[in-house]
Amino acid sequence: MSVLWEHGFSHGNPQVRCLIMNSFLATEWEKFKGLVKLVPKEFVLGPLLRGHDPVNHIEFGCVKTSVQRVKSSRRKCHVAKRVEVEGSFVEDQTGGGVDPLAVDQFAVSASSLIFPVSGNVYPKGYYHATINIGQPPRPYFLDIDTGSDLTWLQCDAPCSSCHPAPHPHYKPSKYLISCKDPLCASIQGSSDANCKEPQQQCDYQVEYADSGSSLGVLIKDYFHIRFTNGKSSAPQLGFGCGYNQQVLDSSHLPFTDGVLGLGLGNSSIISQLTGLGFTRNVIGHCFSRQGDGFLFFGEDFLPKSGITWMPIPSQSNHYTLGPANVLFDGKATKITGLSVVFDSGSTYTYFSSQPYNSLVSLIKESLNGKQLKEATEESSLPVCWKGTRPFKSIYDVSSFFKPLTLSFVNAQFQMPPYSYLIVTERGNVCLGILNGSEVGLGETNVIGDVSLLDKLIIYDNERHRIGFAQANCNRLPKS
Repeated sequence: MSVLWEHGFSHGNPQVRCLIMNSFLATEWEKFKGLVKLVPKEFVLGPLLRGHDPVNHIEFGCVKTSVQRVKSSRRKCHVAKRVEVEGSFVEDQTGGGVDPLAVDQFAVSASSLIFPVSGNVYPKGYYHATINIGQPPRPYFLDIDTGSDLTWLQCDAPCSSCHPAPHPHYKPSKYLISCKDPLCASIQGSSDANCKEPQQQCDYQVEYADSGSSLGVLIKDYFHIRFTNGKSSAPQLGFGCGYNQQVLDSSHLPFTDGVLGLGLGNSSIISQLTGLGFTRNVIGHCFSRQGDGFLFFGEDFLPKSGITWMPIPSQSNHYTLGPANVLFDGKATKITGLSVVFDSGSTYTYFSSQPYNSLVSLIKESLNGKQLKEATEESSLPVCWKGTRPFKSIYDVSSFFKPLTLSFVNAQFQMPPYSYLIVTERGNVCLGILNGSEVGLGETNVIGDVSLLDKLIIYDNERHRIGFAQANCNRLPKS
């Protein structure tokens, strides 16, 4: 039997390899305790481990793939450079893999992960999680972004345009992803003009609504993770080695090492982990107004009750809900039929031009006769007010403003004043809802971090739904 497995693992037909591996994994070894001793140790330490070893390029042929383009990803004419990697170049053909040295990998089965989170809406403008990547593992602060798919790090390849970061820029591994890799197709599309040869390195460029961008090459490296069941592993996952980052406002650079893409596409980290069988495709985050919070993958932290669930439209490429009508102080408005995208990578909430202008008019009308004046000198955001003296906290101004509600068919998403306002360093209060049409979002409406604070937001991709509830984000949940 061991001879059959050994030859099967190296068979030329990927379907045969898949069947042989499933045969081995499906065997109930506890029923054959005596026969287990007959399986040569050399086999377990040889072909079995090599079957999961990306260095030896063995793929079992069991992975399904589909094509999906990264959000806001638009190709520009550019000259891609050859990335300098440590050691000799190795073309990776695994479509994902696990570290052969991580013995616990065979005991890990669809568990969950949790990461402490740090950040704020103002003045930082982001929340980040710490992810350990590489061999040996090194920590990196990644901006949590459910609005895009691709994870990328500022990369010393060498770096032609990178901004200051909390850690030394990532030095790329020797595992470059080639154009023929399915992960490349999920980023570039099935017929990208920049992939003229299958063996060519896979380049990427992502652009964001704030005109920021990252240009680089796709690679793979080890992500060191510890599961809630106590097991650890180091799956080899694909991500971007970004050697050219551009930002519109250089005075407000994010102090992070890169972006953690958690969108719906196959290239997202959660999709890759799910494809390898490590966890279920469920994401949850809870960002505290006090500056901390948590992020989790998997189902272990799903509350048994208290969550409002809504379906994600089947044709949506993003975490979209709708249509919704906007209520102002509990009353109907002319702002109706909005579809909204939940995007943790966006600092503020954005409405398209007409709903935005209508909302600003409603708010200004409600402030007539109150002790607030427009703060035209404030440069932080477009619409701001000042009081008779500087405000110290958002709660100092909440009594002046009315609550907003996104009213869906069978649910309501509450936005009290502290969910759409910020207090600046000057002590003025500003509207945290911006005109999306002015930043290239067109008719897209985005719910950003300012409106997600102190709420548990769950993206359940297993059941194609989004859940939300008020929550205490200062404490890590128990599984």
